[in-house]
Amino acid sequence: MRDVFIAGVGQTPVTKDHRTRGRYLGAAAVKAALADARLEPKHVGALYVGNMLSGILANQQQLGALIADYSGLAGIEALAVEAACASGGAALRVAYQAVAGGIYDAVVVCGVERMTHVERDSVTRALATAADWEIEGVCGESFLSLNATLMREYMRKYGIAAERFAPFPIAAHGNALTNPHALLHKSLDVETYLASRIVTDPIRLFDVSPICNGAAALVLVAQHVAAERAAPRVRIAGSALATAPLALARRPDPLDLTAIGASTSQAMRQAGVDHGDIDLFELHDAYTIMTTLTLEAAGFAKPGAGLDFADADRIGLAGDLPLATFGGLKARGHPVGASGCYQAVEAYLQLAGRAEANQVDGAGVALVQNIGGTGATVVSHVLLRDD
Repeated sequence: MRDVFIAGVGQTPVTKDHRTRGRYLGAAAVKAALADARLEPKHVGALYVGNMLSGILANQQQLGALIADYSGLAGIEALAVEAACASGGAALRVAYQAVAGGIYDAVVVCGVERMTHVERDSVTRALATAADWEIEGVCGESFLSLNATLMREYMRKYGIAAERFAPFPIAAHGNALTNPHALLHKSLDVETYLASRIVTDPIRLFDVSPICNGAAALVLVAQHVAAERAAPRVRIAGSALATAPLALARRPDPLDLTAIGASTSQAMRQAGVDHGDIDLFELHDAYTIMTTLTLEAAGFAKPGAGLDFADADRIGLAGDLPLATFGGLKARGHPVGASGCYQAVEAYLQLAGRAEANQVDGAGVALVQNIGGTGATVVSHVLLRDD
């Protein structure tokens, strides 16, 4: 296995503007990443595109070939990768494997999603296809209802009050204020959180990430290509994907997200790091309950103690374990198939010292985690600053 480095990144602003079609969003991010990497299209071996909903919401499949064409990469190997909301992270893993395995010296990975050009009910039904349709979908379950089930059970089991969850979205919104690519530039406090409407009991409006559009891309290269570029370099030191049953009912304990634990430990073991080495964690905060359960399953907190992290001194940019440093899925926005790539772009910017107002001082190790469904597919990457 060869070392794999991130040579450049690109992203579009996350918006609700439905006028720009997916092919142009994806192409814009890819071109920006190539320009950032100072890499000509002729040197790219392959393009891997993460997407979940284009076939359902836009009647458009084959996004690999489509975005390659509009990015000036027509003719190369190009594939779309689908793993529900983990599609971006899964595409990053496929791209990583292509370079690590010696197939290509340079590849591009892009995550793209467009969700606001159709009615909200259509998006809700489309997102539900990531659950177990025969067990959950036909019964009318949505990801709102499934996450509400998890949150309700967690609150019951551990005697948790609603306000305990508030610091997670508050911190995310605070970080998004200084991210020009974020969707939500709105500060949040406990009072506003508690006053927000209940979407599906006990989930409140500010427990949920927004429906939106966007694209993000990264250029991955082998070591000899990275050596031609100025330091600091960012290396993908660990990459892992693990799965669990899609249906909550098929899991021994729905609150134990086993795929998160497996994916995290595999990626960290490959990278040769432990929990104390992680300087920031770009986690999949699509729902505040997922933030809580992730911290527990990933080994940063014991079961029932995930909310002990819900404190600015721990999760803020100057905290022990900064989370969602550019606003996360909650406030940067969650264009589902693209979110994993946005997370990796943001982690790269942190480690390269390019995060500007959102910079975590001394960041050298980042954990990036993208989740499909309610923890059914989990992709984890460990990024290291390599001076």
